[in-house]
Amino acid sequence: MTVRDILKMGDPRLLRMAEPVTEFDTPAMRALIADMFDTMHAANGAGLAAPQIGVNLQLVIFGFKDNQRYPDAPPVPQTVLINPLLTPLSDEMDEAFEGCLSVPGLRGVVERFTRLRYEGVDQFGAPIVRDAEGFHARVVQHEVDHLHGVLYPMRITDFSRFGYTSVMFPDMQPDEDD
Repeated sequence: MTVRDILKMGDPRLLRMAEPVTEFDTPAMRALIADMFDTMHAANGAGLAAPQIGVNLQLVIFGFKDNQRYPDAPPVPQTVLINPLLTPLSDEMDEAFEGCLSVPGLRGVVERFTRLRYEGVDQFGAPIVRDAEGFHARVVQHEVDHLHGVLYPMRITDFSRFGYTSVMFPDMQPDEDD
């Protein structure tokens, strides 16, 4: 399909509330999802939200077997999640560095729930209900934030742990976070 341009922080389209998806398994939806996976893979991403490519819909994709941007992360199942709802399964939170395809070259520490349940539907309108923990839960929260116009730097509380990947992680390959 097509690798699309990823919007960068500062583009006002990234700050919108995404609209619910009302039509499933259409040619346009299939093409959009294929383009999103092509775009995510081309950028070595762990996930991608439709607003990141300028499509204002409640649609996220995520998943990988391994990811060079997050080499220590366990696999995350490849998922298409539409009109998601997140429910924390405990009050336990964890801090970890995050990056974003819309914020290239930077990383920062963000606190996220360690366990959650996500619900929604897939591209065919079939229900999805899945419990996630650890990095999987972090990826889902990060992507769903995009549907609410939230970029991870907005969640940073300690800016001494936010900066350029090339400075903070000099051993990381430059193309791993751009």
